[in-house]
Amino acid sequence: MKKFSLAVAALAATALTACGGQDSASGDSRDAIHAVGSSTVFPFATRISEIFSRENPQFPAANIESIGTGGGIAQFCGGIGFNTPDIAQASRRMKPDEFATCQANGVENIVEIQVGMDGIALASAQGGITMDLTPEIVYRAIAANPYGEEQTAENWSDIDPSLPDLPILVYGPPSTSGTRDALTELILEVGCEAGPLPEGLSEEEEDRICTEVRSDGKYVDQGEQDNLIVQKIETNPNAVGIFGFSYLDANADRVQGLSMNGVAPTYENISNFSYPGARPLFIYLKADHIGVIPGLEEFLATWVANWGADGPLAEIGLVPNRDDVMAAMTAATTEFPTLTAEDLQ
Repeated sequence: MKKFSLAVAALAATALTACGGQDSASGDSRDAIHAVGSSTVFPFATRISEIFSRENPQFPAANIESIGTGGGIAQFCGGIGFNTPDIAQASRRMKPDEFATCQANGVENIVEIQVGMDGIALASAQGGITMDLTPEIVYRAIAANPYGEEQTAENWSDIDPSLPDLPILVYGPPSTSGTRDALTELILEVGCEAGPLPEGLSEEEEDRICTEVRSDGKYVDQGEQDNLIVQKIETNPNAVGIFGFSYLDANADRVQGLSMNGVAPTYENISNFSYPGARPLFIYLKADHIGVIPGLEEFLATWVANWGADGPLAEIGLVPNRDDVMAAMTAATTEFPTLTAEDLQ
């Protein structure tokens, strides 16, 4: 665990400038907090930024960007310095290869903070198509080569006669999104492993079969803005959308959740992990920027003060951590434990 005194902060400021940051002596140093990453975490981070600015007017407003988990972590891992983000927002855990890139670029003191829970929700318009899905059904519907075979399913009923005899049309996240990573891990790979894979596959071949989505217009990559997916399915009652639970919760008057294994995507079902698409949400902090970028500690304290069950983040769809996890994460925001490669195994 690492805490930074004023003396260490001064040394860190020198290091920031030396590592490509702007020259604080010339008045070009960055004062505003810069956070980048997941579109799913974005509305929560934006709300935190609003509260932070209201309660801490002595600091500049934080700059919060929605560029996807992968893109955010890539920028975060670019190095230490005023021209690099202080925080990466992520809708899945940092990958070992991303961590290695961070380390290689001098981003060594990373703090992982799980800010809450979310779910991969499949939804349709209010009054639109309804189905009880399973990971296997979703996999067979949107995989490029389900179980290594040619993708021939045009309608949902082609997968299972009990499903609607309506065209498959799924709007979902792009490959750069943490939501897509979570969809792959929690739904597609589970569905793939439930079926008959060909024998003798290499690890690379199996990974491709289990994770590659079709590109014939049945699965439509809608970019990093989950609100666009909500808009698309709202205007097409036969379409299905895939996005974070918070967007389902925030648009409950416009869209409806589709159950998975008979379990609806609800606040309660995500918090107790009975819903198959439940996932944690994270922010990653550069501890070396603490004491250098004004207000970072206060910004973290704003997260802690507002991520509880009765807080404003829960009102917009964040599912709070369990009590033991919340206690550990609260401590992490002041003690700054350093993430290690072993933690990510």
